[in-house]
Amino acid sequence: MKEVCIKERSPLTIALSGEIDAGNSEEFFEEVMSAYNAAPSDIAFDCSGLEFIDSTTLGTFVKILKRVKESGHALSLKGLRPPLKKLFVICALDTVMRIEP
Repeated sequence: MKEVCIKERSPLTIALSGEIDAGNSEEFFEEVMSAYNAAPSDIAFDCSGLEFIDSTTLGTFVKILKRVKESGHALSLKGLRPPLKKLFVICALDTVMRIEP
């Protein structure tokens, strides 16, 4: 999936780009979880190249967060563009995920 690029393994740093929506969110989930299961650690998403997400993608982030938290790890997002950050804030996901500038 070209929207997901594994940058580092420990901690797991994943660069996201383009659009992630209902059409590719399951592939996004599977790719992230495959990398996570290979070497569980905190996950940091670099969202500076991410242009669009939909409600399905928000749900996918929550699903990833649940899996990561079960293992005692954390999830963070950085570089979210203002309109995307607003989606996380409106849904109160900024209270359960660390969102960095």
